[in-house]
Amino acid sequence: MAADETPAQALAHSVDLARAAEESGYTRVWYAEHHNMARIASSATSVFIAHVAAHTTSIRLGAGGVMLPNHSPLTIAEQFGTLATLHPGRIDLGLGRAPGGDRAVFAALRRDPTASDAFPQDVLELQAYLGDESRVHGVEATPGKGTHVPLYILGSSLFGAQLAAQLGLPYAFASHFAPAALEQAVAAYRAGFQPSEQLAEPYVIVGANVFAAASSEEAHEQFVAARRSRVRMMIQRGASAPSYSDAEIDAFLASEQGAQLADMMRITAVGTGAETRAWLDAFAASLGADEVITAHGALAPAARVSSLRLTAAG
Repeated sequence: MAADETPAQALAHSVDLARAAEESGYTRVWYAEHHNMARIASSATSVFIAHVAAHTTSIRLGAGGVMLPNHSPLTIAEQFGTLATLHPGRIDLGLGRAPGGDRAVFAALRRDPTASDAFPQDVLELQAYLGDESRVHGVEATPGKGTHVPLYILGSSLFGAQLAAQLGLPYAFASHFAPAALEQAVAAYRAGFQPSEQLAEPYVIVGANVFAAASSEEAHEQFVAARRSRVRMMIQRGASAPSYSDAEIDAFLASEQGAQLADMMRITAVGTGAETRAWLDAFAASLGADEVITAHGALAPAARVSSLRLTAAG
């Protein structure tokens, strides 16, 4: 959300973006799970997917992703089984191992940080609930059983890549904000892939930020403003925190200390629609990726919609 934007406005703008994506020919839209973040209204993932599905007609919608340690596998199977029953052939379920919050959030969710250790087993239990035969005697997901909602493993490290390979699931790498292990993770996934009932061959999805505008100069201005905003949100926490000027943020990003934050948005296409489309095509080709998930990060909602449309038309 922008600093002056309410959750209601942010969610409405997200619906507008999904509609524009559908009209522009995008394959899918995914929503992440975050908790206790004042500038991010994406906490009740399945609820919002249902809302967007009711305001679109054909585009696939999914979680990118549900942070499974925050939930029981049965709960997620029932939620996404319900979504798939209401909107057949349109629902995806991306799964992550990160908590999507801090220890206070875990406590508030009545979960334990060690829940992450059970992620591989929880994925298998969830998959079975959505399949034809539960792994838990006497317990079935209704709705859910037999829907075969496709699962995707999300990650930014070798762990997710290796698990996706072992389970024979598609792998989506979060290179739009954590690109450090991108090449290594994709290589590990392909090397260890074992075919499954869902997937015969490796399927790689990579993330990229996109800032497309009518001119390269305008796109660059949008990128600079968005990066400053993201960094400011990370380092300026709490009402009593000092307020940093644009010049101070830029100086921090140019410093050794700020290099890691600057690198978070290294995988970014900036330019006109044609320029961003060419950049994305080259990026996907360099990794042999099957799909690119684009995160259009302009601060103004209208600029995000424009970026999405320009990239599709490019």
